[in-house]
Amino acid sequence: MARPLRFVYPGAVYHVMAWGDGGKKLFLTDSDHLLFLDWLDGACKRHGWRIHAWVLMGNHFHLLLETPEPNLVSGMKWLLGGFSQAWNRRYKRTGHVFQGRYKSIPVSGERASDPYHFGIVADYIHLVRWGQTNNHEGAGGNLRGGRVLDYLDKPKRSMCSLFLNLMEWGGLKLDRFNDSTERLPGV
Repeated sequence: MARPLRFVYPGAVYHVMAWGDGGKKLFLTDSDHLLFLDWLDGACKRHGWRIHAWVLMGNHFHLLLETPEPNLVSGMKWLLGGFSQAWNRRYKRTGHVFQGRYKSIPVSGERASDPYHFGIVADYIHLVRWGQTNNHEGAGGNLRGGRVLDYLDKPKRSMCSLFLNLMEWGGLKLDRFNDSTERLPGV
């Protein structure tokens, strides 16, 4: 039985996921994270993609990406193939790095099942990056094990802190953020 064709069209936005073969870890070290991000950057430049949100977990990743041209298939082939070859060279291995086909779900446009899906997926990916979901044990999904705020310069960190303070004021419990954010005086 043939595999179903993927929905590709100009301006599509997808939630893309792929897992390590047999559940094995894809990102064993900081340099593995950076290697994937380098390949992702290359895919964006080569195929004109826009990344709206991303998270790299131990054994899989999530991307919220926009394809101005209908080139998801060729771009993912380039990204996963290139990363796999580089990963195998690094660890002196051969064979599959990813398990089966990547999953891609249209989240905006005429093929999307819900007009709010983009926001839901973006929120989910950002929560995973912050380590706030219970769906991924040890998630954090953070490059080098840090928190997202650790990678922002001081003005952006202050704006994020202000946003988090406002979220807490609005009733959202953010106890897990307290150790990684700077509180602004008087807020």
